Amino acid sequence: MTIPVGILDQTPIYEGETAEQSFQRTLQLAQLAERLGYQRFWVSEHHDSAQVSGSSPEVLISHLLAHTKELIIGSGGVMLQHYSPYKVAENFNVLAALAPGRVELGIGRAPGGLPRSTRALQGEQSDTRSLTDKLEETRRFLRNDVPDDHPLAGIHVSPQPTQPAPLLLLGASRDSAELAAKQGLPYVFSLFINGDEEIALEAIETYRQSFVPSAELAEPHAILALSVIVADTDEQANELAGENLSVKIHLNSGRVLTVATVEQAEEFGRQSNEPFRIEVKEAKVVKGAPSSVYTQLSDIRNRFGIQELIVHTVIRDFGQRVRSFELLQQVFAQHGEGRTVAGQTAPDRGAAVSAG
Repeated sequence: MTIPVGILDQTPIYEGETAEQSFQRTLQLAQLAERLGYQRFWVSEHHDSAQVSGSSPEVLISHLLAHTKELIIGSGGVMLQHYSPYKVAENFNVLAALAPGRVELGIGRAPGGLPRSTRALQGEQSDTRSLTDKLEETRRFLRNDVPDDHPLAGIHVSPQPTQPAPLLLLGASRDSAELAAKQGLPYVFSLFINGDEEIALEAIETYRQSFVPSAELAEPHAILALSVIVADTDEQANELAGENLSVKIHLNSGRVLTVATVEQAEEFGRQSNEPFRIEVKEAKVVKGAPSSVYTQLSDIRNRFGIQELIVHTVIRDFGQRVRSFELLQQVFAQHGEGRTVAGQTAPDRGAAVSAG
């Protein structure tokens, strides 16, 4: 069976490095994830940032699919507020037809960049529809199931794959949990963005209690995304985790956003044209030697009542990042939850796509 853990990679680009190098690392990590038997590999969407190369998950997913064989690859996530649901559905239907059963469409609620990038993405004619409406429309378009009373009734979404990409909603608040529940979609809480475990527990419980069964999903399915760093010793893991900070900007309007750096938070505040304050603290990271991390993750799975995790690992040294994923695989295999690197057990593709 596959390891019940997926990987989220944001294609970071570090000082002195090129975009080409950052994408090559993402490809290497996807291929590593497949060799080790990880469940899924997701890439992100960020704009107007010198620290992240991944601005177009659809294009990157296509490249990764072409260079892997079985791994489930998806978006973590597409920022639907900027785009036409019809075009998003077309993009992911193309991907799903190219690689049947291997594509997931994760939808994010954050802007994914600074206010000026939002203006650039949406143009002069901004779409005023709510995310709820656009999410529902995306679901319809993915399955070519546009109701007769829709303004675009009769439209055909091309292509129409045999197995459309499963749709998942990403979030870090009770609001996102309620939206996923009402839509009957799998829900991914991003603990690496909102490090408050009490809020995460409340959001996932809200999701379960409010869940409305849908054609895609009969029962609630919650996934937790969190930062994880595994090293040979606790001391080494603590040292690597010291690079991770949580930077949030609190706008006077009540919005709270997580950004990569203090400088980016300051620029976001200036562009927002409203009073703001910046909060910086140590990031919430599950860290340690393999046995310690496994114990922590087992405790988290039990407390949240979930089986699936997505790990986000921010380590500047690429070799150490690879080592972290290898050690995590090894400790899961030791507890009978993975497979050996030699690949004695093939990935269970059916289980890997069960989130849809």
